[in-house]
Amino acid sequence: MIIDTHCHIYSSEMENAEEIISEAGNNGICVILNGIDVSSNKEVLELVAKYDNAYAALGYFYSVADEITDEDIALLDSQIENDNVVAVGEIGLDYYYTKDNADKQKELFEKMLDLAQKHDLPVIVHSRKSMQDTFDILKKHDVVGSMHCYQGSAEMAREFIKLGFYIGIGGPITYKNNKKTKKVIKTMDINHMLVETDSPYLTPQDKRGEKNTPLNLKYIIREIAHELDLDEDEVIEITTENAKTLFKI
Repeated sequence: MIIDTHCHIYSSEMENAEEIISEAGNNGICVILNGIDVSSNKEVLELVAKYDNAYAALGYFYSVADEITDEDIALLDSQIENDNVVAVGEIGLDYYYTKDNADKQKELFEKMLDLAQKHDLPVIVHSRKSMQDTFDILKKHDVVGSMHCYQGSAEMAREFIKLGFYIGIGGPITYKNNKKTKKVIKTMDINHMLVETDSPYLTPQDKRGEKNTPLNLKYIIREIAHELDLDEDEVIEITTENAKTLFKI
């Protein structure tokens, strides 16, 4: 078994979502489907009820920080009680396009972390151009989780690991000019690493131009094995155990 710890496989992102989930299962891949808003959270719950190889992570993303209401928070609070939910996510901060609503992003992020604490669930965190704020907020909460598609430094990765976080490694590790992520994985223990695709995004180098799917985990695993001088089976075994431990699968 291999666990794709982060993907967005539902109809608003991929027309053939159910086919992709089924195909992943036929290839020994479990998927954690990450919702980001009211509609995708609803669909994720519907999908994971149908497929034994699919688990749910529910949350409200930074992109909806300006529109989420108290009623939406209450809805998510109730949805998280579903037995198929293994994490609160995808949540976090993103200042890449704008910091104008940074305060609202932080407020929503904190509410998501509060829900994770309440339900004793790990979190799946997005952080882009916002690493220090993300770290400072996580320090204030008693949570563990995954730093999805980690883009920070090796030094900061060690600080997140100290907080109890795993480092999510996806398609960008295969990009020839991505020396930063390659350095990160070489300076950390693989026992703190997860593999993910972020399907349909961040397609590995060998499949650039196509929508990403969980089947492309093999390219990510191959690159990690190459960089760390490990057997691919060893990378699969360790990262799968890491995911099972974090998400209690």
